[in-house]
Formats: sequence, C-alpha cells, structure tokens
Amino acid sequence: MSGAGKKVADVAFKASRKIDWEGMGKLLVSDEARKEFASLRRAFDEVNTTLQTKFSQEPEPIDWEYYRKGIGSRLVDMYKEAYDSVQVPKYVDTVTPEYKPKFDQLLVDLKEAEEKSLKESERLEKEIAEVQELKKKISTMTADEYFEKHPELKKKFDDEIRNDYWGY
Repeated sequence: MSGAGKKVADVAFKASRKIDWEGMGKLLVSDEARKEFASLRRAFDEVNTTLQTKFSQEPEPIDWEYYRKGIGSRLVDMYKEAYDSVQVPKYVDTVTPEYKPKFDQLLVDLKEAEEKSLKESERLEKEIAEVQELKKKISTMTADEYFEKHPELKKKFDDEIRNDYWGY
C-alpha cells in the first residue's frame, strides 16, 4: 500500500473515533434532520470502511520463482523488470492547505451560531414560561395586574383614551 493511502485511511479511522455521533443526534429536533443525519452517518461509515479495507492492506508479493518454473525465466524476467520499473508517484496533498483555513473559519462561525442559538433558545424558553403562567392566571387577573407586567400597553391605552382615539 502506498504511504499516502495508508495515511488517509489512518486519519479517517482516527477521525471516526473522535466523532460523537450520539451527542450530535440528541441535538436534532425534526424527523427530517434525523433522517439526513442518519444518511450522513451511513455514508461516513461506508467511506471509512472502504478506506480501512481497501487501502490498509499491503498487496501480496509476487512469487516470481513460481512463474519461472511454469512459464520460463526469460519472459518472467522481462515482466519482473517492467514491474520493478513502474514508479507510483507519491500523493502530495495540495487540497488540505487550501481548505483548512476555510474549515477553521467555519468552525468559528459554527461556535458563534451555536452560542447565538443557545441564547435565543433560553430567551424563548423564558417567554414560553411567561405565556404559560399568564395562561393559567388570565381568567382571574385584573387589568391592573396585567398592566403591571406590560406597562407599554398601559401607556398605549392611556394615550389612546387621552387623545380620544377609540379605534374607529
């Protein structure tokens, strides 16, 4: 196996061990997102398996003596010479340096979006709790109690009354 292919397979294997698939799966809320996530995981596992099986094995060495006995040494020597002259070029990774900064920036953007999302989620949770509390108390609440929690509405209604605006 070429050194570059083995290196790619090793990196993919190490990366797969670091991925917290269960943790990421718990963050998904919609069924469509879960389906897409499952599809992504399956595709990743297939590629990783292919890399591990196809590129991690060394080819079996050729038994030249076996062929010399059956075919003849002159023809086998000619094939051996041609086989030995084949030079497989080393893989030079030119893509990773180009995309690594972009990927790192995406990770930074992802963290920022995650923080923003968590803050918005907290705000919405509080708002939901307030609405549920209001829903429980609305049947027994007086206008003054409601206006204590929403002074902007009291001001709006007072302005409308003061300006003799009755909505029509």
